Amino acid sequence: MEGASFGAGRAGGAIDPVDFLKQPQTILRVTTWIFSIVVFGSIVNECYVNRDSQNPELHCIFNENESACSYGIAVGIIAFFGCVFFFIVDLYFQQISSVKDRKRAVLLDLGFSGFLAFLWFVAFCFLANQWQRTTMSRGALQGADAARAAITFSFFSIIVWVVLAVRALQRYRLGTDMSLFATDQFATDPNAAYPGYPTGSGIESTDTYQSPPFTETLDTNPKGYQVPAY
Repeated sequence: MEGASFGAGRAGGAIDPVDFLKQPQTILRVTTWIFSIVVFGSIVNECYVNRDSQNPELHCIFNENESACSYGIAVGIIAFFGCVFFFIVDLYFQQISSVKDRKRAVLLDLGFSGFLAFLWFVAFCFLANQWQRTTMSRGALQGADAARAAITFSFFSIIVWVVLAVRALQRYRLGTDMSLFATDQFATDPNAAYPGYPTGSGIESTDTYQSPPFTETLDTNPKGYQVPAY
């Protein structure tokens, strides 16, 4: 964006909700927010099943490994609230007048997006590995679709968070266009002289100056006064 600071325009500009929702970054955040709901919602609702009809105790469907379900739920919740937080930051980013604060926000977005991409990668590998080791009992078959959905959307979440991290890196590299703070009257070269007043078209006029408005001349020897001789 021309004349922009870390991907946003001048501070204090009006926020257009329609344009904001159409931005690729906003679409990506909403997408990964939905993915996080699918992952932890699927695990909480359908990935805890009874081992058999006589045992009411619930077990994690992923090879009866409680850590797998707990990790998937934790990452999903972290991603959920992270998306909400950065959605608000993006909404008010243009209102941030300080360049340093904008830089901190972009760096926080970069670090968090990269960290979430790593967590989702671990979640995908962990859940997929435990699902392969799961014995297909009656309870496992009932929650099989939810387990596959959690694994699939964990993989999709990796891609989206990586894209968000790349976009944050691009915004950081874009940095600040200092033309936001420059004025037209200053020269671009610091060693250049300060510009003077305009000199017109550069063509010397052939007109001569007129005589001053007071044409009377003073008499050097007023009447009645003589210069004394010494």
